[in-house]
Amino acid sequence: MHFKDSVVLITGANRGLGKALAQAAVNAGARKVYGGARKPETVDLAGVTPIKLDVTNGADIATAVQAIPDLTILINNAGIHVVGGVTGPDALSAARAEMETNFFAPLALSHALAPVLGRNGGGAIINVLSALSWASFPTTGTYSASKAAAWALTNGLRGELAAQNTQVLGAHMGYMDTDMTAGIDTPKSSPMVIAQAIVSALEANQDEVLADQVSEQVRASFAAPRAFYLGAARA
Repeated sequence: MHFKDSVVLITGANRGLGKALAQAAVNAGARKVYGGARKPETVDLAGVTPIKLDVTNGADIATAVQAIPDLTILINNAGIHVVGGVTGPDALSAARAEMETNFFAPLALSHALAPVLGRNGGGAIINVLSALSWASFPTTGTYSASKAAAWALTNGLRGELAAQNTQVLGAHMGYMDTDMTAGIDTPKSSPMVIAQAIVSALEANQDEVLADQVSEQVRASFAAPRAFYLGAARA
């Protein structure tokens, strides 16, 4: 699947990685780029058509299906992170909110738009995941759970949609320099660098892209005697 002459919908396109992905799609020669956001007026990139899309709202999703009958690439990027672990006082409410946006929304959008992609030759779905799909910290417990679920969803979609020739790409990365990580003191990747890695991976017919060194290291640890996701060994 190539971005040139494609019709692309990107959720959460008003900032961060979503905005970078929209710019990357324009740069790659997409014929149309739709930027979804709860407040479409916040999508302000040249060459990008704003569309009202709260990914947790079924009516907005149904409207998008009708508005973009020529869709060929869906990028499920919108996500939220509520800081806290699985035993914190707000863990249940945080988990429900994160699952709604990070898992159920890509499921709903993929379910609604896969038939559109199929009618248009197959196209592609890109799910923005995270290195935290494979690991968890005391401040990311519920977020990591939602991203792990989204990773499993991505793998399920790949198998189910192969028959209609839809390419499904899972994109993993560590921390990026976005609003979501503003209070975190750690090395961060440029969203534009990550966006370009995702575009290149799709066009190289990859199923999964490890878009930075952090995701590469976490994934590589699966083969280690003690994988990174297990945490430090107990004394």
